[in-house]
Amino acid sequence: MDTIISAYGTMPGDGPKYRRLADAIRARIAAGQLAAGQKLPPVRDLAYDLGITPGTVARAYTILTDSGLAEAQVGRGTFIAAPEAASPEATFVWHQPEPSATPGLVSLYSPRLPDRGQVQLIQSAFARLAAMPADRLLNYPSRAGFRPARQAVLDWLGETPLGPVSEQDMVLSHGGQNGIGLVMQAVLRGTRPTILVEELSYPGFRRAADLLRAEVVAVPMDGQGLIPEELDRLARKHDAQLLCTSPEIHNPTGLCTPLARREAVVEVAARRGFHILDDDCYRLGRPAALSYRAILPEQSWYVSSISKTITPALRVGFTIAPKGWRSELRRVAEHGFFGLAQPLADLVCDLLRDPALPHVLGEVRAAYARYIRAAVNGLGAFDITWREDMPFLWLRLPAGWRAAAFVQAAEVQGVQLRAADEFALRDGFAPHAVRLSINAQVPLAEFEAAIGRLRALLDDPPERIAV
Repeated sequence: MDTIISAYGTMPGDGPKYRRLADAIRARIAAGQLAAGQKLPPVRDLAYDLGITPGTVARAYTILTDSGLAEAQVGRGTFIAAPEAASPEATFVWHQPEPSATPGLVSLYSPRLPDRGQVQLIQSAFARLAAMPADRLLNYPSRAGFRPARQAVLDWLGETPLGPVSEQDMVLSHGGQNGIGLVMQAVLRGTRPTILVEELSYPGFRRAADLLRAEVVAVPMDGQGLIPEELDRLARKHDAQLLCTSPEIHNPTGLCTPLARREAVVEVAARRGFHILDDDCYRLGRPAALSYRAILPEQSWYVSSISKTITPALRVGFTIAPKGWRSELRRVAEHGFFGLAQPLADLVCDLLRDPALPHVLGEVRAAYARYIRAAVNGLGAFDITWREDMPFLWLRLPAGWRAAAFVQAAEVQGVQLRAADEFALRDGFAPHAVRLSINAQVPLAEFEAAIGRLRALLDDPPERIAV
């Protein structure tokens, strides 16, 4: 017991006590000071010696057993698990893809995540949440109360080049869309401010701008993203205050803006004085280049979420402010909705720190890749943009095809798509192209059959689609 008590005393003071205790025991296991088969102290005895509640100790033990580091034996107590059982790559029971709820209809309208263990992790986290101390369930949330969750998100984003950043620069939001709205409320000034977007862009930018009575102006693009000269011209003409862009994985075209082009965009933003909102919600793999926040830390905001990687059901996103703007971001969030529910923040903190999560996310990416390869195998003869680390493909239709009619014909064949028109401004130009999202919640054979029906349409267009 002394080994655990001394380890607990060296753990950082931030965060829930049950998490500190679980981390202390985990550290002693890693150091070889707690061996496989060794019995952990009884819950009440350890709680008395540490001056904490038995429920806190029980929750820490649950974290260890759920992650495979310990084993609970009925009537005997809790024991350190053998090394093979402690692996974060433990076997998960996940939901197998089921046929479409509507027979013959496969929705490729929005990405659908496969379950590769994240449901089990979420369920386990909810079970641990049930032992939450009473004060977390009776009081308003606070900045300090969210600190462990913000730090867990920042640790989870460890491979993302964000420049100098602290958890205090972050606000947790209700998904990425809420984060976009927070940035706009923090930045925009005046009665009719102007926001710049890519000529094809995520429709949520426009919807958030409409709520704030902002004017939205489309900036022309080329194969590398925004055209700097056009960005400069339109920023000057409209006295723009904010640029909303997706440089890592552009929605809907899938292109990635290279570092040199990002630096050119930053040069324009620095000269014209507008802010940049970097929407990184769709990336599944490692980043390709520095984020705008790393290049221009005084004027760039970063928005992302767990929706495309873990689950969209929890509706948790995060927004990171530029240097000197954290107070304004906090003000907007606290005046608008006080922040997330504290139990939800605690749940996300628990989930992101689960040692099994990296393995699960690797399995999610591998499953997505199988579906993407199936789509490429079926449509590779056509003009498509795809990557194994993004959950959709961009299909440019052959000459003579019309996107809206193709989408209608595809739905007749039981496949739902999104036309390029949905990503353009109301009076903007849209190419004859469609976005096909990966639906990994239907069996792979059903997905392949849907791709085959699209290929048949492309090979032999009916008279009403062809020019």
